Amino acid sequence: MDWLPLLSTLAGAVIGVGSTVVADRTRWRREEAKDGLRLRLDLYTQYTTTVKVLGETLRALAERPYPSDGERASALREAFRESGIAVASERMWLIAPQPVVKACDGVFHCLRRICEGYADGSAVNSPEDRARWEARGVAAARMRRLMREDLGVGPLTERHSPLLDSQDNPAAP
Repeated sequence: MDWLPLLSTLAGAVIGVGSTVVADRTRWRREEAKDGLRLRLDLYTQYTTTVKVLGETLRALAERPYPSDGERASALREAFRESGIAVASERMWLIAPQPVVKACDGVFHCLRRICEGYADGSAVNSPEDRARWEARGVAAARMRRLMREDLGVGPLTERHSPLLDSQDNPAAP
């Protein structure tokens, strides 16, 4: 019996099956990477949106008149709790890479300081308030830069939250 055709067929089958397995594995890894990227994009979008909405909410609440300082503080702290930032932050801690988590945590604590400043009676646009908002702006710019790097997106050429040049007029840096 001639073994050469049988061995050739067997070798061809092994090579075919092996290359299919390698191709499937490569495709699976690529899909996993795409799914991870999509998940992080959704997570980052949720977090940055929550940060933006919470900031606007805190400022709006701080500008309202209240019957007492206690009611103002209570409204601000309730808005912080109800904003969803704690859930978004926990998701970040579970999924994002460490540099992004640290940057997001920095923004979270800036917003917490803004909330507590207003709860303690700071006026909107006071020097202390402006300093807290500027710190939040710097932290948010760092956070977005790290998120963009993680997503493989190029850097931004302008700042999302411009520096403040007067009490009411944001100015580009």
